[in-house]
Amino acid sequence: MLKKSGQIVILTHHNPDGDAIGSSLALWFYLKKKYKVTVITPNDFPDFYKWMPGVDSIIIGEKNKELSLEILTKADLIFCLDFNTPERVGFLNETLANTKGEKILIDHHLCPSPIFKTAFSQLKTSSTAELVYDFIVAMGDAELIDYEIAVTIYVGIITDTGSFSHSCNFPKTYLAVSRLFEKNIDAAEIQRLVFGNFSESRLRLLGYCLSEKLNILNEYATSYISISLEEKKRFNFQIGDGEGIVNYGLTIKGVRLTALFSETKEYVKLSLRSSGEMDVDKLAREHFGGAGHKNAAGANIYKPLDKAIAQFISLLPLYKNYLTEE
Repeated sequence: MLKKSGQIVILTHHNPDGDAIGSSLALWFYLKKKYKVTVITPNDFPDFYKWMPGVDSIIIGEKNKELSLEILTKADLIFCLDFNTPERVGFLNETLANTKGEKILIDHHLCPSPIFKTAFSQLKTSSTAELVYDFIVAMGDAELIDYEIAVTIYVGIITDTGSFSHSCNFPKTYLAVSRLFEKNIDAAEIQRLVFGNFSESRLRLLGYCLSEKLNILNEYATSYISISLEEKKRFNFQIGDGEGIVNYGLTIKGVRLTALFSETKEYVKLSLRSSGEMDVDKLAREHFGGAGHKNAAGANIYKPLDKAIAQFISLLPLYKNYLTEE
């Protein structure tokens, strides 16, 4: 793959989630057995992922801008994990697009960018973390999967599937997980650390969103929640506090599309979830310049919060047949 003296970088997307962090660390643990390798995330990530093995090795781009740009520029090989266009890496976008280092994609999203020389891409998989498992096996190194690699892959799988509640109807996913358990990982403890390790303010924000901010549009089998900057300040919002809130809409009987609008200083972050034939990747891609999967997607909307919500509602008649079909 690369001479021993070469430099490998593992890069993931802005606002990294559990799959991004888990897959990046798993690949790092594997590659560092043979090569010099560095993990870079464009910005920081939630505290409830910071217990993971290897996490202290990650260079957080926005806290180390000059260093991260220098490492990325000098890299001989760049593994791009859990994103498929350079726009997803924030301020590292231009450097990634122009660097001479060979770029290898490991990802499970639609329509990868042509900048990647090699793409290890598969839509029918649970997560990028599972693809890292597949990559290691394909390299003939299954025996190198140890406890640390198993833990980080497992975190990626459970976070991107909501603890096996979606995007996991693939036998190979469970075969991979069974191999991870052979490395003595503790599923119950990992579940607690990832999903039962939140702050009090995050739980109060969730309660507020469900009690006061949940809107139901019965005509379109749709729900949505919005969180303003003022509300974020009220609940001491931290990175990751909004994760998972969008999913609650789909627990309502009859709801097939749900959205979360989260206001930032620069834009409104839109998260979409759906069930059945409602394709939110298409909705996000065609109307908001976003992307994702058929039943989980997102976008950044450069409008005021109220106008972003109004635009979303105005689009619902276009998808009524998908939302109201029996």
